[in-house]
Amino acid sequence: MIERLYTAPPEGSVVICLDEMGPQSARSYPGRRVVKPAGPKAQRAKQEIDYGRRGKGYVFGAFRPATGDAFTETYDGRTTTNWVDFLGAVERWIDAGVERVYAVMDNLNVHSGTDVLLFALAHPRWEFVFQPKYAAYLNLIEPWWKILRSLALKGRRFEAWPEIEEAVRRATAYWTEHTHPFLWGRRRRHHTSRRPGIATMPNVTTT
Repeated sequence: MIERLYTAPPEGSVVICLDEMGPQSARSYPGRRVVKPAGPKAQRAKQEIDYGRRGKGYVFGAFRPATGDAFTETYDGRTTTNWVDFLGAVERWIDAGVERVYAVMDNLNVHSGTDVLLFALAHPRWEFVFQPKYAAYLNLIEPWWKILRSLALKGRRFEAWPEIEEAVRRATAYWTEHTHPFLWGRRRRHHTSRRPGIATMPNVTTT
């Protein structure tokens, strides 16, 4: 069903992918910047161990694959109360003219609590679509999390959780200005040109 929602959603509906990222700790996150040695006697680069005991939290996210639009909120914990609060924020984020909202998510217990069911009753346009176990690939917010981590965390050191919250807000705003859709079943791949060899067909001239 999830694949069909991505490829042929019902008219007047939107499909959004929901998930949490974390816990994210206030610590140093490695990057990929090349460090040039100071000279011929330069020693091997060393990095101090950072256990990240300076605060932590979760990033809740909503991603709309058809357009690439994303919405994030940060919370101190992954609880049912925070999840319902986030669902309310997503409800306000989605255009009021949308008739049906299909929310793809995993089977985490906080996603199916009593308060979540009450939210569904209070918002009849919502329908929760739970992905099967061990099928995280069906939730297209997963590859977007990698982009967010790269934009917000990679190569930076954070001294407190509020600094991560600000970094996530800035990264989400940047993505909003550079969105592109995530199409199910299609990936951008770089194809290198093949040289003629045994596996290639020779040029044949017919008369």
